[in-house]
Amino acid sequence: MQYTQLGERGPRVSAIAFGNWSAGGDWGTVDRKAALATAREALDLGITFFDTARAYGFGAAEELLGEALRIELRSARESVVIATKGGLRQDGTRTVRDSSPGALRRDLEASLRSLGTEYVDIYQVHWPDPATPLAETAETLEDFVREGKVRYVGVSNFDARQMAAFQQIRPLDTLQPPYHLFRRDIEASILPYTSEHGIGVLVYGPMAHGLLSGRMNETTTFESSDWRTSSDLFRGEAFKTNLAVVRDLEELAQRRGATVAQLAIAWTLANPAVDVAIVGARSPEQLRQTAPAADFRLSTDDMAKIELILRGEVAVGGPAPELMKK
Repeated sequence: MQYTQLGERGPRVSAIAFGNWSAGGDWGTVDRKAALATAREALDLGITFFDTARAYGFGAAEELLGEALRIELRSARESVVIATKGGLRQDGTRTVRDSSPGALRRDLEASLRSLGTEYVDIYQVHWPDPATPLAETAETLEDFVREGKVRYVGVSNFDARQMAAFQQIRPLDTLQPPYHLFRRDIEASILPYTSEHGIGVLVYGPMAHGLLSGRMNETTTFESSDWRTSSDLFRGEAFKTNLAVVRDLEELAQRRGATVAQLAIAWTLANPAVDVAIVGARSPEQLRQTAPAADFRLSTDDMAKIELILRGEVAVGGPAPELMKK
């Protein structure tokens, strides 16, 4: 496992972070025993960085992570770095954005209870909330730092303009954006901004929500509770087109003695503006297959070949909170 400094101000962490979004139930049925074992496997693989969120099952994912890391959180707290996110709440069957001071404080207190820790290392605003001034949100997170409940402040899914507005009140330590071979829009203005301002970048979705896992084909289906069931990107012609691209990437990966998943993760880490790739897994075996990506280096020739293969891809996004029904 490789380790890195997260931006200019953040902590030193593993280049692969374990993401436990799937433990919240948005990716289908949760196997509790497997989820606990997978988080423990992350530690065995040298992963020290764990990313979760209040909105992942509204407590379910955080509780599982807290249970899995109970020993470390109680007796070796400095050995793990925990990042979580707040600013989303349930309104009936809808998930809505709410980064108001009161909402963020409720989210943080609930996260601390669920995780079983007195502080979180990195607290992130999950999505920008147009109804709350960014100055109020920034002031609230700075209060959390002064109170000792948060060590570093981050945002997720923010653009450069929103980060600049936030930083008028409080410097940002981290950004968590989506980034993978089929989604590269952050290269235009977001990554240049984070590089200029020393903001650490931990990207999510490096395997394109499973598309780059090497486990999908034209007959792949998902559970009704899996958000991909209702996504046009995982069915029809767009899905078939991208699967053909994945097969070409897989051939390149095999020639390099790697899997397509390892190649995809390594590609995100090859960008000098990216510090960490968040990798999810639902079993220890899945994580054992992807974690070696931290040590896999792509050559200039590899990168050029990947660019040629990607000429036929269809951009792949992810779900906004408004589309996540409960």
